[in-house]
Amino acid sequence: MLDHETVTPPTAAKDEVFQVEEHGIDPIPDEERHGDAKDVFWVWFGSNLTFTYVINGALAVSFGLSFWQATAVVVLGGLSFLAIGAAGLGGVRTGTATLVLSRAAFGLRGNRPAGALNWVVSIGYTVVNTVVGTLALEAFLAALGWTGGAAPRALALAVTLALTFAISFWGHATVQFAERWMAYVLAAGFGVLVVLLVPGADTAAPATGPGAAGWSLAFVVMLAGPFSYLPMPADYTRYLPRTTSLRAVTVSGALGGFLSSVALGVAGVAAATRTDMTDAVAGAEGLLPGWFRPVFLALVLGGSVTNSVITLYSSSLNLQVLGIPWNRARALAVSAAVTAAGSLGALFLADFTTSLLSFLSLLIIVFAPWGGVFLADMVLRRCRYDSDALHRTDPGGAYWYRAGWHPAGAAALLAGGLFSALTCDSALWTGPLVAPLGGADLTLLGAPVAALVYVLLARRTAVPHPAA
Repeated sequence: MLDHETVTPPTAAKDEVFQVEEHGIDPIPDEERHGDAKDVFWVWFGSNLTFTYVINGALAVSFGLSFWQATAVVVLGGLSFLAIGAAGLGGVRTGTATLVLSRAAFGLRGNRPAGALNWVVSIGYTVVNTVVGTLALEAFLAALGWTGGAAPRALALAVTLALTFAISFWGHATVQFAERWMAYVLAAGFGVLVVLLVPGADTAAPATGPGAAGWSLAFVVMLAGPFSYLPMPADYTRYLPRTTSLRAVTVSGALGGFLSSVALGVAGVAAATRTDMTDAVAGAEGLLPGWFRPVFLALVLGGSVTNSVITLYSSSLNLQVLGIPWNRARALAVSAAVTAAGSLGALFLADFTTSLLSFLSLLIIVFAPWGGVFLADMVLRRCRYDSDALHRTDPGGAYWYRAGWHPAGAAALLAGGLFSALTCDSALWTGPLVAPLGGADLTLLGAPVAALVYVLLARRTAVPHPAA
């Protein structure tokens, strides 16, 4: 008898709004699949209507780029959502999560280290978004006259966590529903924000150019967000019918992420040419008319929740991938508890947030190469996997390789990681090649380096599973 994962599929589950989802990483049966490609658009459009992109656009200007240069980087960064849209195709084919599919590239055991780090990253970004939303709500309470002491901040944190946890806990259908309907409201509000910020932008070129360091840092900032999504797209396509057009899934996901990230990124670029955006929320707020400021704070809160929802939801599937024998709801409760603890530290310990952001930025040394290997493997296999072998835990399956490790995947990940480490320029680590490169940060090029190495080493092992 073959050994399979202990995550037991429910006998009669339905993916319905405001009902707790019973499925986890177990393959979604054909009879329970539903929806179409436009559902993917709303997931990525809604989840990226977040103030983070305004901050990213402002950072590009702070690195010395002009309005038009920074706008070009924002647009190119938005195009990277094509990779996010494509990364969800395996979910349509197999009905399972992204970090299950990556077992094909790294082996059943070799997949776990990056899976564990991805859980840390998911929780870390959820904490960051929760803190941003909490501070926005606290500022809103202050505008109403409630200031002083820890009580307003504690209430703001409780409300932000409750919104995020409730939506994620109900599961896939509720996440999609919430992302879509919150997107309607947030898109209207952020649309007004863009109109208020962009027309007054200073489009004159700065006296001195940004140099290699400025360009590279701007690209790292713009691409780090999309890259952080690579371990989760199939989590939101696994319920789609197998007959869903793969091209439509790719385009819908790419278009959703592109529209929201570019619009808000350009708003951030414009704001940074008009005022000091060191404190981005305060800087942007100072450019807005008084009547819009409460709406602005609500947008910051709503955007933080829509983004936190998908990262928290995927973190629960991540724990199952690591072999922890919990159902999705219990795994999500654990992730939520860790998020709450981290948010408390970030809000009440002055240096915690800075340290967390520095740590998360450093992890791109791992996740840029990981993404390169995963996407290369997906292309080599043409998104055709042995679904049964993906869930086997005993030796002998198609993805067991050598003692559970795929040598080609491990070697490619190490090669890409080494390149990224040598060319990384972060608060916690500066690679020895940064100075000879004129201060350029080439961390993200670890992805194509890893992909090339993987293609060279895995041409015979990474082959499509025969179609049924």
